[in-house]
Amino acid sequence: MAEDNAGGGTGLPPSIEAAWGLRERPTKGRKPGLSLQRIVDTAVTVGATEGLPAVSMGRVAKKLGVSPMSLYRYVAAKDELYVLMQEAIIGVPPAPPAPGTDWRTAMAEWAWAMRRVCYENLWALRIPVSSPPATPRMVAWWEWGLVALEGTRLDWGEKLSVILMVNGYVRHEATLMADLAAAVSASGRPAEDVLAGYGRTIQKLADPERFPSVAEMLAAGVMDVPDEPEDPDHEFAFGLARMLDGIDVLVRERGGDRGVGAKSEDATDTEAADATGESCANKGARG
Repeated sequence: MAEDNAGGGTGLPPSIEAAWGLRERPTKGRKPGLSLQRIVDTAVTVGATEGLPAVSMGRVAKKLGVSPMSLYRYVAAKDELYVLMQEAIIGVPPAPPAPGTDWRTAMAEWAWAMRRVCYENLWALRIPVSSPPATPRMVAWWEWGLVALEGTRLDWGEKLSVILMVNGYVRHEATLMADLAAAVSASGRPAEDVLAGYGRTIQKLADPERFPSVAEMLAAGVMDVPDEPEDPDHEFAFGLARMLDGIDVLVRERGGDRGVGAKSEDATDTEAADATGESCANKGARG
């Protein structure tokens, strides 16, 4: 088993505390050359080359040339290993947005950066999300999103909801594209042929009397294969823009955005000053 968590005070497993640098792992009784980092790196390699279902303590141990019990000295369970794999994959977020950057530009940058990570590790999208961010890099991405929104007057709950919503959209789009790519690959045919075949099939099945809107859409040529390849990022950019449009309505309702670097307490002070000025002006007018 992994070492107990006594004295850590975080409530986290020892391996996660090690990721934060809160504990050093003794080497006594450990197999020479084996380390938590090697275990995680090997698990990531197995996932990337063989798929997430292939990741097991036994499979990782075999790749490392050790017994499965040796791994349990470093990581207590596969779910714990999953968390460490995600931490290894996600990487360090980009540099924070420059002071004055508007929230929309900053959140769009966050979304595109997260999407690049997802597309580089599509297999990892199958890792179940079992808890809020609990590792250094994951929390760093969370921090980045909050910085992007700090010039707005959204409350903390609303800011968190915005980050979760944008992150959910990024993951969903990447997962959908991965599934479609897998289906095309399994068919053994070019993507253009698969799309054209689907369009012809739906046109035959979509009775205009039963599905008038679908039939009208197909007649407009929406499902036709274009002569020139479409921008592969078009659908993502379109959906992200519409989501940010909706969030912008709330941001404006809450009083707008002053950009990165403008803390919420500063916004409160400004509102108080404006209210005081208006009160003075009204008194002056009455006088």
